[in-house]
Amino acid sequence: MARSHHRKKHKEHLRQFRHSQETTAVKSGKGKTIGMFTALGAALGFAVSYFAAQGSLLWIGIGIVAGAVIGYYIGRKIDEDKQ
Repeated sequence: MARSHHRKKHKEHLRQFRHSQETTAVKSGKGKTIGMFTALGAALGFAVSYFAAQGSLLWIGIGIVAGAVIGYYIGRKIDEDKQ
C-alpha cells in the first residue's frame, strides 16, 4: 500500500512564494500615515502662512513646504511607533 505521507510534497517552490506574499501584505499598509500627515501639514502651513503673510506667494510657498516637512516627520514617527 502506498504511503503518501512519505512522499515529497509537490510544488514546494510555490508554497514558499505564497508564504513570502503573506508577510508583504502587512507591510503594504505602511506609509499611509506619512502621506496623510504630510498633506495635513501642507494644508495647515498654507492656512497659517496665508493669513500671516497677507497673501505673499513667497511666504505661502515656504509655509507649505515647512508644514509638509513637519507633517512628514510626525507621520514617520507614528508609523515607527506602530511596529
